[in-house]
Amino acid sequence: MSHVSKEQIERAKQMDLLTYLQCFEPYELVRCSRNAYATRTHDSLKISNGKWFWWSRGIGGRSALDYLIKVRGLSFPDAVMQIDGNSPIPLSLAAAVTQQVRSHTELELPEPNETSNRVSAYLRKRGISRDVIDFCLDTGRLYESRIYHNAIFVGFDLEGTPRYAAIRGTTNTRYMGEASGSDKRYSFAIPADDRSELHLFESAIDLLSYCTLAAENWRQSHHLSLAGIYAPKENREEPTAPAALTHYLQNYPQVKRLVLHLDNDAPGRSATRVIQQVLGQTYFISDESPIGKDVNDDLKDYRRQREEQTR
Repeated sequence: MSHVSKEQIERAKQMDLLTYLQCFEPYELVRCSRNAYATRTHDSLKISNGKWFWWSRGIGGRSALDYLIKVRGLSFPDAVMQIDGNSPIPLSLAAAVTQQVRSHTELELPEPNETSNRVSAYLRKRGISRDVIDFCLDTGRLYESRIYHNAIFVGFDLEGTPRYAAIRGTTNTRYMGEASGSDKRYSFAIPADDRSELHLFESAIDLLSYCTLAAENWRQSHHLSLAGIYAPKENREEPTAPAALTHYLQNYPQVKRLVLHLDNDAPGRSATRVIQQVLGQTYFISDESPIGKDVNDDLKDYRRQREEQTR
């Protein structure tokens, strides 16, 4: 934690989740009642009376710091920097944006930058090959936002209309979010129209990491990001498959085999079991979880080993 000071930690601990979302991510807030909110990404995560609780996971807390660590998966230093290292949106503007999001459901893509050099450099640093990056840039699946220089991963419907966008920060704050109006059914994907195999990932970066590892064979299969970990809705007796997956299978009925590459942690293993339980009778399902925490970790380990062998 050498890069965060005691003063930064103390300031971060003081911020509650509602204030954090109003200041930094107003598009995430969905009003449930006069004094209660949910988040757009996790509709079973409720915020009220200065506390928050994620009912589908049975975890909760008071501060925004707890939320970024327990829900977003950030490390403690990264969570502190996410809160204390960014300039907040003015509260007057945040309120306007929140109201706009509640009444406007169309996808609002961040304004693109003139170039995507910073995003390309960030993804190359994560080990992703230039061929995979260039393909995504050329097909409009990836671009760099103008204001914050975030990586924007776009998902399309069958007509080629953008319907979803994941936002990933390219700085040390490791910001992760979604564009306002995103529809998770159309999550980031690279289809292969006449193929029967679909590979599943938790994030777009894991998807691109696997394509890099697959080298020249990566266009021979479908690839789909689930846009985060999936958990059944609260109080639902029967688990269901993620919306992005069921919608993709409807659009590509030729898919017969699912290959799961979800994170090698407790939530990832739980999500894998749910998908196997729900779809195991209809599809051949192979669990190929990463050796490290996620596929990008495996890719970076592979790159390091290659470099050592070269030296």
